[in-house]
This record gives sequence, structure tokens and C-alpha cells, in this order.
Amino acid sequence: MTDIKIFPGAPYPLGATWNGEGVNFALFSEHATKVELCFFDDANLSAHTIELPERSHHIFHGYVPGVKPGQLYGYRVHGPYEPQNGHRFNSNKLLLDPYAKAIAGNIQWDDALFGYKIGDNLADLSFSDADSAPFIPKNVVTAPNFDWEGDSPPRIPYHETIIYELHVKGFTQLYPEIPENIRGKYAAISHPVSIKYFKDLGITAVELLPVHAFVSDRHLIDRGLTNYWGYNTIGFFAPDARYASNGILGEQVIEFKNMVKALHKEDIEVILDVVYNHTAEGNHLGPTLSFRGIDNTGYYRLENDRRYYTDYTGTGNTLNARLPNVLKLIMDSLRYWITEMHVDGFRFDLASALARELHEVNQLSAFFEIIYQDPVISQVKLIAEPWDVGEGGYNVGNFPPGWAEWNGMYRDCMRDYWRGAERILPEFAQRFTGSADLYQSNNRTPTASINFITAHDGFTLHDLVSYNERHNELNGENNLDGEVYNRSVNWGVEGECDDPNIQTSRLKHKRNLLATLFLSQGVPMLLAGDEWGNSQKGNNNTYCQDNETSWLEWEKADKDLLNFTRQLIQFKKAHPVFCRRHWFQGQPIHGQATSDISWFLPDGNEMNGEHWETSHVKSLAIYLNGGGLHYQDSKGEEVTDDSFYIIFNGHVEPVDYRFPPEKYGHQWISILDTNANAMTTEESNYKPG
Repeated sequence: MTDIKIFPGAPYPLGATWNGEGVNFALFSEHATKVELCFFDDANLSAHTIELPERSHHIFHGYVPGVKPGQLYGYRVHGPYEPQNGHRFNSNKLLLDPYAKAIAGNIQWDDALFGYKIGDNLADLSFSDADSAPFIPKNVVTAPNFDWEGDSPPRIPYHETIIYELHVKGFTQLYPEIPENIRGKYAAISHPVSIKYFKDLGITAVELLPVHAFVSDRHLIDRGLTNYWGYNTIGFFAPDARYASNGILGEQVIEFKNMVKALHKEDIEVILDVVYNHTAEGNHLGPTLSFRGIDNTGYYRLENDRRYYTDYTGTGNTLNARLPNVLKLIMDSLRYWITEMHVDGFRFDLASALARELHEVNQLSAFFEIIYQDPVISQVKLIAEPWDVGEGGYNVGNFPPGWAEWNGMYRDCMRDYWRGAERILPEFAQRFTGSADLYQSNNRTPTASINFITAHDGFTLHDLVSYNERHNELNGENNLDGEVYNRSVNWGVEGECDDPNIQTSRLKHKRNLLATLFLSQGVPMLLAGDEWGNSQKGNNNTYCQDNETSWLEWEKADKDLLNFTRQLIQFKKAHPVFCRRHWFQGQPIHGQATSDISWFLPDGNEMNGEHWETSHVKSLAIYLNGGGLHYQDSKGEEVTDDSFYIIFNGHVEPVDYRFPPEKYGHQWISILDTNANAMTTEESNYKPG
């Protein structure tokens, strides 16, 4: 670049904004004394450095005519280096723009990335004068124009939603029918082969593990590993370039948008797993990549000794969502992904950390209030992981109306029931019917519960029935990482085996768990690969395994189990009695002799209070009345369905059942039997008892 000029520009919008003739640059920093804008001709060659000329409301800004999309840039921020007072400015460190819409490249780990001298006896109190520019990726100026071809969000209601959790790379990296040049990329998710698979399976939404630009930790890289899951964000507006197949100078943005557009055309929603609770900069000994060097006290929660970070996330730091500029960053990011990238919702990692005021998790926190007031964000799917690692952080059932939650209690209960736990029936009944004990009291509905048996974090479904213990040796942490208490059962042998009896037990157990998931009230979430028996070889913490351990091995798919799962999902979607919008009343329905739900013993008699408390009882039957749904469709027609009788046997041995009295049904048709590989529609010979 030659003969560069810079004008005052405007403080808003933050980030780099191209207007067709040049770019406005704006960066928030309350405590900085000067901000320099650095342009680069390529990833390492600096072309020009110029000071931002104006400061308004703690925002440094300037307008540079002639700059075009694709331009690489970074910031150097001047100010006091006083770690004991919370300030860690170091202008030797090139910094990423918190509002960058694209980031080119990845971190190349070097001591120069740290604000202090590595190995110095003063630790982080020392000062590093090494230039970090050669080792840090660069921000990219992007163009907002894109032909969405009239795209509009599917807006699938929660009660019709089937969520499919997947990793962008892991889902297609080994998919033989996907072209090799796009495997593991955004383009592969929207390839016709992938879309056909989604449609055949019956899911309505893909929930993508983090795609915000993230950092692979130095300690992992040094061990030959990487941060595969991506829960280490450094750019809250930028789709990660690792998943781009056609360039990283803004092309990753176009490829992501094309993916969303293609999925929307098939009425498939896109939900992002987002990590606004912390950043990739870690604790006081972490690198200076962006926020720490821009304004450490303006972004992070600090202890009373301001040298150190408050850590509610287990990652070394916590973003301070109590501060207006941090709340603005989060809300601007969410709004950007909705309006510009057309995503349909978010799953908030460690959401309790965002809801903390001073220390306690608070439903009335500024985070919730702003979301409620925002006309854009409040209208999409908002899903909380309702816990963090701090005191009082486990908040399943405590998020406010409008939010859905990953129901960890559902996962634990259903695993316990099917492995034979005692005194589990009362909770099983609550979880199966939507967890009214968690969500009904504050005017939420059954769809507040995101039901899941497995997720990315933990065993796959196949491993849940094949391993009693974790097997995380490949992670290099002496098998000490990951969950110890998995509520799993191996049915006689640890790991893979050829014993046909054990294999039969495992397959039936998978079908039991899948059937329970899709027949429960609430919103089901299926982990990618569970529908056909994908295994991670007993590793329940594959966060650092970017290899065959984590990638779906499609050639090993159990086609019978896949067919069973497809039929199960289609069955759920066809019958609104399994997708209720309102709670069961347990009361007689007008004009009928039965209530909307009833519970039965194996002998066909209704259960009473005493039966629920019997420790050895692990079998029950549930009658669901299709005439008791109590809501109308979009045309004002009363919604009704068939009635169903569901028998659960949690015992290892068979149990004889009798059907209930004739008022519940005169003849029964067998639809589902988890002893079989597929669903049926043949009439049963059984008559009511």
C-alpha cells in the first residue's frame, strides 16, 4: 500500500466496515492511550502502520479510503503494562479485532505471542518486547453483499424440532460419497449427499459444534494434538477458516452462507454452539492475542488481586458479561449471525457463567434482560447449557421462559433406568413426560427440555453400552480427563467383542435408549453417528482428537440400526401425542372415560402411590390418549391423534404384561418392539386384560 490516508471516520459500527469506497475501523478500549492500525500485504509482511486519529466514547476510530475487501489488518494498542492493576497493554503484540468478520490463518505458537518473557523469574510481571506479528493470524476486511436468493428461516416450532448435533469436520471427513476436496468443510455439510442423509433421517435442525474462530492450545500442539471441538473462541463474528474449502480471505464467510442457504431450502435449521463465557487467552500466564491486549479490565472478570482472573469456566478466564461493552459484543455477535449469516438459533456453552451478576447466577441479569428486549435475538431458538464450573453453577430448570435447556437430568435418569438403577420410576415418569417438575412452575412448556442420551462430551451411544470405564489414554493425560461416572454398562466385556449374546444385548439396549428418547415429551437431540452405532473406542473426551477417533466412520455403519432410527423419527413426527405443546393434566377428558395419561403395572392395573416407591419395580406401562392434546393447528382445527400403550421393562429378564381394561382400547396394533431391528405395523393378537 502506498500513499495511505486516514480520516476521522465514525465510532460505529465497531470493527472494519466497507462502504464500497473505503473502510471505517473502530475499536473499543477504555484504558488505552493510543491505537495503531496495521495493514499487511500477506500474512507476515507488514505494509503500513497508522494511528487511529479519533476517540469517541472509549472507541478509537478512523476511515481509510481505497481499502477493499480481502485486506489483512491488525491492531497495536498502547497503554500501561501493570498486571497487578489488571492492565496488560503491550504494543509489541499484534492483536485480533474482536469484531473481525473473517480471520485468515491460525496461531503459530511462539514465545513472542505472550505479553511477558517466557521463563522470566517474574513470570507475567515481566515485559516482552518481541514482535508477535509473524505468528498471529490477521483480520480480513469483508464485503457484506451476498445473494441469499430470497432465503427465509424455516421457523420450525420447538414441538416439531428434531436436533442433530454434529461436528463440521468430523461428520464428512470420512464420508466416501462426498468429494475429497470439500470433506470436513462447510461445503460438505450442504452437499446434496449430506442433505439427502439429513432428510432421510428426518432431523429438522443441525446443531454445529463451535464454528467461531478458535485457537488450538499450545500445550496440545506441543503434544501433537489439537483443539478439535473448538470451545476456545478468539473471534465471535468470524467463521473458522479451518472449515473453508475455497480460501480464507473472506471466502469462508461466503461458504458458510451458502451452507445455510442450501439447508434452509430443505427446511433444515442451523443452530450454532456458541462460547461467550470465556476466550482462548486463558489465565494470567496465557498469550496476548486480542482482548487482553486491547483492554484486559474492560473484558474479563478479575479477582480482588487484579493480576488474576475469575474462572467460572475451567479455562482460566471468564468474560465479564456485567460490563456494557461486553454485553454489546455478545449481542452484536448474536445479531450478526442471525441477520447476516441467517442462523436459526444458539446453544450457549456454560450459560450459567453469562447469567452471573456479582457471583450468583441471576435470572434477572442484564444478559437476559437485553435478550428479551432485542427484537431479533429474542425470536430465534435460545438453548442453554444450564451449568458452569463455579459454585451454584448447576441450574437445570432455572432458566427463564423463552429458553430451552440441555436437560442433564433427563440424560442421567434415562441412562440409570436402562442400566437397572433402583427407585428410579418416579423420576423416569417426570423425565419421560417433559420434566414438569423442572419447567412447569415458571410457565414453560415441555419443549423447554432438550432431551438427550449422549452428546459430543461423553460416550457415544455405542460406547455407552460397550464400556464401563473411560479409555482416554490417547489424550495424553494418563486417562485422568473426562467424566468418571458415566452411568454406562458393557454387558459383560469391556469394549468390542464377538460374543453374539453380548452383541444382542448391546443392540437391544441401543434401541431401548433411542426409543425412549424419541417417545419422550420435549425436544430430542441426537448425536451424529448414534443412529448407526458410531464408536470412539471408549474415549469419552475427544476434545483433542482430530482424527479417526472422532471422525464418523461411515463404512462401519450398522444399516439395520440406522433404518430403525429413521423409522422411529418418522413415527414421532407423524404422531403429535409424542410432541405435546402442553403439559399432561392427568384428568378425565370431556366426553371420554379416560384421562390424557395413565400409568399401569404389568398386570394391567393402574399404579398408585405405593407402587411408585417400591424399589424393585422397574417395569411400567404408559397410556397416552390421542384425544387429550388440547391445542389447535394453524387452521384452527383441534389436533387429535391415535392413542398408544407403551410398555417399559427395565429388568434384564422378561416380564409378562396384560393390557388395560377395554375402556382404554378394544384392540391393539404392535408398532414398536426393541427386541426387533425394525418397527412393525402388524396387528397384535393381544386383547385388553
